[in-house]
Amino acid sequence: MRYLEKMKGSTISPPRVSFAEILWSWLGAFLGIGAVSYIHFNLFDGLDSVMLIGSFGASAVLIYGAVKSPLAQPRNFIGGHVLSAIIGVTFYKLFPEQLWLASSLSVATAIAVMHATKTLHPPGGATALIAVIGSAKIHNLGYLYVVLPVGIGALIMLVIALLVNNIPKKRSYPEFWL
Repeated sequence: MRYLEKMKGSTISPPRVSFAEILWSWLGAFLGIGAVSYIHFNLFDGLDSVMLIGSFGASAVLIYGAVKSPLAQPRNFIGGHVLSAIIGVTFYKLFPEQLWLASSLSVATAIAVMHATKTLHPPGGATALIAVIGSAKIHNLGYLYVVLPVGIGALIMLVIALLVNNIPKKRSYPEFWL
């Protein structure tokens, strides 16, 4: 019975954020995803490459909308994505015919490695999974997936987070680098 009681929760929901916070979060996400998707759809159009991956959408929520969260800090954001990408590609290469196994091993291992390296960034789990279940374009990249789209895309989003999140007086980013 005590086990089920733990599922009730113990605190009230957090307060609403200000309208200004909403606008700055929107602007950062628009510019960050806009930059990466512009490159994806205009500069890479016709090439057998990608720049935009789904996990960047979840990262945008953190680095533009939850700037104080430890999970949104540059170490976590870049490290979580890059380490998870390496892990995802590795497990896809090890088990290309057993995608269920490669999927579960890549996400579970990514979480463990992010914990061990203090780079926990929840969208990193999706980055590892995309390396396994992604399209042929993703698979054809091999370990280049770690550099492009993951590393360079994340760096572009980070630069925009640094620029936009520090414009308002009441907002600052990052809380820490290392």
